[in-house]
Amino acid sequence: MTETATTHSTVGTAAGPPGVDLAALRAHLEAERPGLVTGPLRGTVLEGGHSNLTYEVTDGASRWVLRRPPLGERDSRSHDMGRESRVMAALAGSAIPVPAVVHHCADATVLGAPFYLSEFVEGTVYRTPEQTARLGAERARQVSFALVDTLADMHEVDVESVGLGDFGRPAGFLQRQVTRWTGQAETVLAQVAGVAGVVERLRAGVPDTGRPALVHGDYRLDNVLVSGEGLLAAVLDWELATLGDPLTDLGLLQCYWDGVENPGGDTMRKGIDPALGFPEFGELAERYAARTGRAPERLSWYAAFGYLKLAVLRGHIHRRFLAGDTPEGFADVGALIAPLVAQSRRTLEAT
Repeated sequence: MTETATTHSTVGTAAGPPGVDLAALRAHLEAERPGLVTGPLRGTVLEGGHSNLTYEVTDGASRWVLRRPPLGERDSRSHDMGRESRVMAALAGSAIPVPAVVHHCADATVLGAPFYLSEFVEGTVYRTPEQTARLGAERARQVSFALVDTLADMHEVDVESVGLGDFGRPAGFLQRQVTRWTGQAETVLAQVAGVAGVVERLRAGVPDTGRPALVHGDYRLDNVLVSGEGLLAAVLDWELATLGDPLTDLGLLQCYWDGVENPGGDTMRKGIDPALGFPEFGELAERYAARTGRAPERLSWYAAFGYLKLAVLRGHIHRRFLAGDTPEGFADVGALIAPLVAQSRRTLEAT
C-alpha cells in the first residue's frame, strides 16, 4: 500500500514509532490473527499520510501497511478506519486496484485509536519533480491517462453489486459538502484574507448534480502507487470515500494538476508539468467525459471548491502541527493556505 522509492523512517522509541506500540500490536494480532506474525515486529512511519498516519510494519518475513488516525485527533468520519478498510475490501477483485485488507481493529485501546492492516504493494508514489522527470514524456502521458481512466472506472462501479449501496447518502451530497467545508472555512480560516467572499460565491453557485457514484475524496497522483510498467498498482488513502457527486473528485484532481499561484513556490503539483510530458488537464477532462458520459460543464466551480477544501485541510493539519501532534515534516503545511484561498477566488472569477 505504499511505495518503495520514497519511504523514510521516523523513529519513536524501542517500543515502536509514534502512534504504534509494537508489543501491543503483536499481542493483538496473535490473539485475533493467529499465525499471521512470525517474529518480532519493527515499524517505520511512511512518507505522506498528512491526514491519517501510515506505517510499514514487518516481522522480518512479511511486510504490511498500518493506518491509524492522527495523534491527538478527536473521532471524525474523515479518520474512520472502518470506512476506509470497508471500501478497500469491497473493491477487491474489481477494476479498481486496491491493497488487500488483512485486519481491521475497531478497539481503540490497542493502539490508542482504531487501525487497520493491509498488504504491502510494490510500486512508486510520485511526489517530486525529480521523480516525474525520470518517467520521460511518453511514460508521463501513460501514467496520466491511467490515473484519469481509473477515476472514470471508479465512478462507474456498481456500488450495489460490491456491497457499498449504503456507504453514503448521495441525495443532497453536494449541498451538505458545501455547507460543511464552507462552515469549516469560516472557522479554521477566519483570519485568511478573502475567505468570506469565496464562501459566499461557492454557496450561491452550487451546481445541479447528476447520477451519484463512489467518490474517493482525495484522488491525485501521489495517492496512487504506480508500477514499473506505468500502470496503477493501487489506489490509496480512502478515508474520505463516500457516495456522492463524482465531479468533486475530478475538480479536486484539477487543483492538484494545475497547482496554485504562489510566490513562495507551488508544492501542489508534485512534479506534474507539461514540460515533462504531462498533458494539460483539459485533455484529461475530455478523456474522462468520453469514458463516463458525464459532461463536466461546470468543472471550474468544482475546482474552486476543491481549492477551498485543500485550504481547510491544511488549516487543520497546521493546527495539529502547532500542538505537537504530527510527526516531523509538517512545518511548511500552513504556508500554502492563503494562496489556496486566493486560487479558489481566481478560479471562481474565471467561470
